[in-house]
Amino acid sequence: MPICGGLGSAKPATEEVQGLCDQVKAEVEEKHGKKYATYVATEYKTQCVAGTNYFVKVHVGDEEYVHLRLYKTLPHAGEQLSLSASQAGKTKGEEIVHFQ
Repeated sequence: MPICGGLGSAKPATEEVQGLCDQVKAEVEEKHGKKYATYVATEYKTQCVAGTNYFVKVHVGDEEYVHLRLYKTLPHAGEQLSLSASQAGKTKGEEIVHFQ
């Protein structure tokens, strides 16, 4: 179990995580000025805050990956999801780290 406020260890992406990524795909594409034919979450880390930050590595074609930072509010706040930040130009071997 992750320490509150700390970034957990990397885990293989689940259907739930893919679903979260799918919800923000259009926003990610707009931010990076690209349409992604491939958009597959491969692994993720979580951080418990006043909700949950998801740091997700997403394969977007060829050898390119993007890292997403998603924030999901707590159940009492309606479990709303938002894209906090994203980083393009990542590779398969790059570790997911905390970013703003």
